[in-house]
Amino acid sequence: MPRRFHWKSAARAGGVQPAGATPAGPDAVPADGAATGPGAAAAESSAGAGSRAAAKDSGGKGGGFLGWLKEIATIVVIALVLSFLIKTFLFRAFFIPSGSMENTLQIDDRIFVNQLVPEPFALERGDVVVFRDTEGWLPEAESGANTSWLSEALVFVGLAPDESQQHLVKRVIGLEGDRIVCCNADGRITVNGEPLDEPYLFPGAAPSDTPFDVTVPEGKIWVMGDHRNASADSRANQDKDGGFIDVDAIEGKASVIAWPLSNASVLDSHPEVFEDIPEPAEGASGN
Repeated sequence: MPRRFHWKSAARAGGVQPAGATPAGPDAVPADGAATGPGAAAAESSAGAGSRAAAKDSGGKGGGFLGWLKEIATIVVIALVLSFLIKTFLFRAFFIPSGSMENTLQIDDRIFVNQLVPEPFALERGDVVVFRDTEGWLPEAESGANTSWLSEALVFVGLAPDESQQHLVKRVIGLEGDRIVCCNADGRITVNGEPLDEPYLFPGAAPSDTPFDVTVPEGKIWVMGDHRNASADSRANQDKDGGFIDVDAIEGKASVIAWPLSNASVLDSHPEVFEDIPEPAEGASGN
């Protein structure tokens, strides 16, 4: 950190003469006996330089180091506050523990979730979403696991997932009012009568081996994993509130795979798959 020096002004260093006084010559001696002239100026300059050097030696090292520590601490605090705000209002990190979303998401992928969806930005069919397990789709989490202070700090600022809460990740297939049926004569899922051509499905997986015919209630969504043969999604949980998920339980839209770097990419909602779906029938409600 650059050191600061306080220089005396020219007026304070040399003084001023009273009005009407006769200027002293280069070798004149004032009434108080103090020497003036070039020799005195040189002596004063040398003394000033010496005092500045002494101040530099006595306070420069200690003050500079403490100032450096203060700046580092300020930067760390600002970074933590910004990370916490980002986690709270913008993005949050999660990891993928299963293969239910393969090949879109791989086991142990780290993803960032955009928490501005579903509000203020609207949720769309095809979005990959992370939601809280409010319906008990998952087994109860083990409690009492030891976590380090570093892990807790990373969770706090949003750079690591919170494993104390149960979450799932699936793709949105149907929104409020949509009628979703499996399957038509071609073996494809239909939404409001429009068949889906789903390029994100795991290679070789059928759209669904489980037949169903549902209409999504108000404030709910219907979700399915991309690896349909390995996903316990809305189809497998119809005994729990019909297999529907509350929109209020959604943490956000999965936007980016951040780790490992070999898988890093922006996640695709595949809007082209759903662009021809007609609006739900007026007054449609869930079953």
